[in-house]
Amino acid sequence: MENQIVHLTSEHTSLIVRCTPFAEILYWGKRLSQFSADDVISLARAVPNGRLDVEAPLNFSADTGRGSFGTPGVEGHRDGLDWSPVFDTVDVRHQGNQLTITTEDAIAGLQFRSELRLDDSGVLQTRNALTNLKSGTYQLTRLAVTLPLPERAAEVMAFHGRWIKEFQPHRTQLDHGGIIQENRRGKTSSEYFPAMMIGHQGFSEEQGEVWGIHLGWSGNHRLRADIKIDGRRLVQAEALYLPGEQRLEQGETLETPWLYASYSAQGLNRMSQQFHRFVREEILHFPTQKPRPVHLNTWEGIYFDHDPDYIMQMATESAALGVERFIIDDGWFRGRDHDRAALGDWYLDEKKYPKGLKPVIDHVKNLGMEFGIWVEPEMINPDSDLYRAHPDWLLALQGYQQPSGRHQFVLDLNNPQVFDYLVERMSWLLSEHDVDYVKWDMNREIVQPGHEGRAALTAQTQQFYRLLDVLGERFPQIEFESCASGGGRIDYEVLKRSHRFWTSDNNDALERQKIQRGMSYFFPPEVMGSHIGNKLCHATSRQHSIEFRGLTALFGHMGIELDPVKEGEEERAGFAKYTRLHQQLRPLLHSGDVYRVDSSDDAMLINGVVSQSGDRAVFLVSQLAMPTWSLPGTLRVPGLQADARYRVTVLDEPALLAGGGSGHTMRVQPAWLHDAPVLSGEWLANAGLTLPVLDPESALLLGFERV
Repeated sequence: MENQIVHLTSEHTSLIVRCTPFAEILYWGKRLSQFSADDVISLARAVPNGRLDVEAPLNFSADTGRGSFGTPGVEGHRDGLDWSPVFDTVDVRHQGNQLTITTEDAIAGLQFRSELRLDDSGVLQTRNALTNLKSGTYQLTRLAVTLPLPERAAEVMAFHGRWIKEFQPHRTQLDHGGIIQENRRGKTSSEYFPAMMIGHQGFSEEQGEVWGIHLGWSGNHRLRADIKIDGRRLVQAEALYLPGEQRLEQGETLETPWLYASYSAQGLNRMSQQFHRFVREEILHFPTQKPRPVHLNTWEGIYFDHDPDYIMQMATESAALGVERFIIDDGWFRGRDHDRAALGDWYLDEKKYPKGLKPVIDHVKNLGMEFGIWVEPEMINPDSDLYRAHPDWLLALQGYQQPSGRHQFVLDLNNPQVFDYLVERMSWLLSEHDVDYVKWDMNREIVQPGHEGRAALTAQTQQFYRLLDVLGERFPQIEFESCASGGGRIDYEVLKRSHRFWTSDNNDALERQKIQRGMSYFFPPEVMGSHIGNKLCHATSRQHSIEFRGLTALFGHMGIELDPVKEGEEERAGFAKYTRLHQQLRPLLHSGDVYRVDSSDDAMLINGVVSQSGDRAVFLVSQLAMPTWSLPGTLRVPGLQADARYRVTVLDEPALLAGGGSGHTMRVQPAWLHDAPVLSGEWLANAGLTLPVLDPESALLLGFERV
């Protein structure tokens, strides 16, 4: 075999892999322009005293049979045998920036294959596969992807959350032992998003080395970051299998989900920009290339109270506000008058829509808007015709009382009758009606996911993918949104089959500031559903100005979540204003590089987008709470061209800066705010702009245009 040492490289990253006699990553970091295979001799490891007499490598399969004494990449057995495999390389395939290494253990009768692809963006895609080579069932418990990290990777940043409070970051020191993050809720989960960032101590948005990973999987998962007693560090990611789920007969293969990883020498911003570029180029596939249309969703406006004439009034008023896609949410199908009945009965409610949906759809289309509709196909209410006819269609274990969630159960997609029924009903909906967009919801966690007595959660996740694939092939012109009680099913694998995420059921602008920032680490703005909600937030009962709500919703795929018929003129004017502003900035927001600016005050968040060419930028300064300091300091603007000059303009400002508000007559703001100064990119990046004093829960939008 040739190619013992392989160098994969991108603009900012190098990956050095030893392929034989076993497969291991020797280097993953800053791009090397002068690398020679002879250089790796400097990385030959010592053999410590009081330990094994041979080196214990951290190879792709993390073999404990070689003496690594960590968590192996493969766990399983053949009726108690073949439980400690040791894999040696038997084949290496290298072409460009793609590498496939096949290793085998002839005694255990197992083959372990690793695929690596380093994209031009700098994102590494990798997955492993295990094949049973000999007779007898191999009971597989775990199959993971393992990546080594350097000793300087000492701090972990990950996410926790819950319904209406997703993507909350937390940090942990990686000193001794391991950090484990698990999700067992049956879907990607808002509890623990499947991602971690491990970096140099104190890494930030703009500084420090960081290694980010994301597991593209919509079921249960386990992530861990470990430090071994010899000081070596690693991250490991896997789909979490339930007992007995994975049994490999001779010749059968199981693949891990893809793990996506990105190295940055310039903080979290560079990491995110690489992930965003990768998503835009490799993951996200829109049916047509067009601006992301501004939404209006009827849910918080009318809930289950559907009247076609009134909904058409809503559509008329929506179009007047600049809305480009009108979505009818829950409540349109037979018997759906509340959330305790009718899920599964995917037939039009003729009492609510005696003339069908067509008059409403035609009205929406005649107003120049696209039409969308809400569904939740994976669920069933016990109070439904479908359940009364097929109580055996549940994903459950017979003999146990399956707990309901939101008054609903989960359908067993592994049952061919269930799968075919959903394909038939969704095909009726999408073929008989001029639908442009489907909001696909999934509103509960999965308990005892059984099919014919066996654990079947992994298979359920795969059947969900297949269901979307079938519908996507039949209706390639339709866009899909992934929604799961808000942000409960957000990951790269479902994004291959959808075009937008509902970030959170919480439209509270203050909460959304941090939720959207958390999501921005791995997802670009154009897939992040961000809506202007009611002045009185339905999730928190908090109130915010239209300015704060509008600016918060600006940096995503924008929409409106309310009843425009009932709103007063001041609110309507605000909705129209921020819809227009979003449409003006949309080409920049949905194509540029995202920057999150480090701030010395936790009460302030600063986010921006800079065009790929560096000629335009927009930054939002959000004051979330009372400032820590009496003066807010300066904004140093990243990403601009150092030798270019930029006109600085205020695109939107709180009322107090425009001369409104009471009690602020003594406040003197920086002179540049209304002078539109022209400054160099170098000056803006290093000296910056002194920020004005902002009231809590207000924001300032700044534009930068090259002159």
